[in-house]
Amino acid sequence: MVVDFSLKPHVISGKDSLDTLDAIKDQTILMVCDPFLDGSDELNKIRSHVHANNHVEVFSDVKPNPPLTNIIAGVRVFDKVKPTVIIAVGGGSAIDTAKAIRFFGEKVANSKVGCFIGIPTTSGTGSEVTNTAVITDEKNNVKFPIMDDYLIPDISLLYPELVMSAPASVAAYSGLDVLTHSLESLVAKDSDLFTDAFAEKAMSVIFDDLVEVVMKQPKNYELRKTVHEASTAAGMAFNAAGLGIAHSIAHQLGATFHVPHGLACAMTLPYVVEYNAANSDLALHKYAAAARKCGLVSNGVGDKVAVRKIERTIHQMMMEMNCPKSLRAFGVDHNEAVKETDRIIKYAKKDGTFPGNPVVPSDDDLRAIYEKVIG
Repeated sequence: MVVDFSLKPHVISGKDSLDTLDAIKDQTILMVCDPFLDGSDELNKIRSHVHANNHVEVFSDVKPNPPLTNIIAGVRVFDKVKPTVIIAVGGGSAIDTAKAIRFFGEKVANSKVGCFIGIPTTSGTGSEVTNTAVITDEKNNVKFPIMDDYLIPDISLLYPELVMSAPASVAAYSGLDVLTHSLESLVAKDSDLFTDAFAEKAMSVIFDDLVEVVMKQPKNYELRKTVHEASTAAGMAFNAAGLGIAHSIAHQLGATFHVPHGLACAMTLPYVVEYNAANSDLALHKYAAAARKCGLVSNGVGDKVAVRKIERTIHQMMMEMNCPKSLRAFGVDHNEAVKETDRIIKYAKKDGTFPGNPVVPSDDDLRAIYEKVIG
């Protein structure tokens, strides 16, 4: 096996990270942001670092689970302004939208972007350091990824003030997405020593700090900064190592039932950890070793007990942060969820994250996991 690990993009974190934008001059900038950010103090703070001699066009027609229709609208703007710089500001949907606009826009306009900058406003998706944009085909209720290394931003700016005001539910779901990225990349088929280091550290931060920052200390700058950086670390891990069937299923829950992505991942994650550990000795060992390093269990605890502790801890964290742990608890009708079983399985197997799982599940395996998620 050849290990291929890159540290792109250039990551700058902290209170002065936006100063990086001061160097951009005489450029045409397409700024892609969430609609609630357009005209906000947060976006104005970012724009205050953009020199006046740049031409700036803002595209804010961004929706969760970015639909093709919005991407097409963004490509039209790209074709009109032909940006030399793209600055994506927002959560994963905004950054994924910017990636997709670039991917299609460069081809339509025959015009290249010289610099792509990602500024995340949530601590979860890791999209600011990954080569993937997940797009939704609304007609068929299917999510599909666009994957290309050139979609990784050139620069990612982690400005913790942008996440200080995130609502508790957003912070909780985003943090659980980080945990899913960590646990899936840890055992993914392309994992290696480098990705394991990022995954284990991110996992440790989430287990230690997420409930605290969501429920008790939402204004604690250092905790927010640490969780924000953990999100990026987990993104670096899964960008190189891959993900697995927790994401394969979660993508379908989002497309079919509109479950927020991080929550959909968390609903699925404990059962995927259980399944992988039961069917892969390597996954069992790596999960258990990580549980010990994170302090979930002591060094003398056996592998199977350590993995059960991970599963219970995920459930406990969700309960403490008031997160519904099943589709039933989220409000999805039981019969409707059951009716979608075959379709969920079909498209989970087609999902771009499916091949990364350490075990290739059968349809019956996926059905058993999904039935637990239904609740």
